[in-house]
Amino acid sequence: MNFRYLAAAILLLFALSSCKNNYHEKKQAEQIMRKEYNKKLIEANKGLVARDSSRIVGVIRANNWDMNVTGTGLWYQIIEKGRGQKAKPNQIAKLDYKVRLLSGELAYTSDSTGPLKFRISKGGVERGLEEGVLLLHQGDSARFIMPPYMAHHLLGDQKKIPPRSTIIYEVRLKSLKK
Repeated sequence: MNFRYLAAAILLLFALSSCKNNYHEKKQAEQIMRKEYNKKLIEANKGLVARDSSRIVGVIRANNWDMNVTGTGLWYQIIEKGRGQKAKPNQIAKLDYKVRLLSGELAYTSDSTGPLKFRISKGGVERGLEEGVLLLHQGDSARFIMPPYMAHHLLGDQKKIPPRSTIIYEVRLKSLKK
């Protein structure tokens, strides 16, 4: 009788360990597949970023603009220097602007919508505009070129800016307030 219980217990342990091994093997296979998928996504993203950058450089050269690029990929040019204070996080910036597509097509302008007001570093505007304004002093005029990941990402703005669009902001920082 004891032999039967012992044999049954051994079979049960074998079955459980076999299931446990299958579970771990499946988890390992899923992790490998996930890593491969993420690797492919990263490579695709790098390709898109390189293509966007190439297009931006082409427009800069065609227009003979003297622009710099930040470590995050924002292209900028200070066109006219102002004499006011430097922009800082949490200030309210007020600016006149024009937003164009990389093709040059005008999308938005403060002439039709009024000046843009926003609290710096608190969101509500494109990431590239947040970063760009922090490079300015009150009274400065500048040009910013924002790749899609710094502008409206994959979807555009669902109005005048199509999906995955690079945009050009021409701005003049009118005022800064606490």
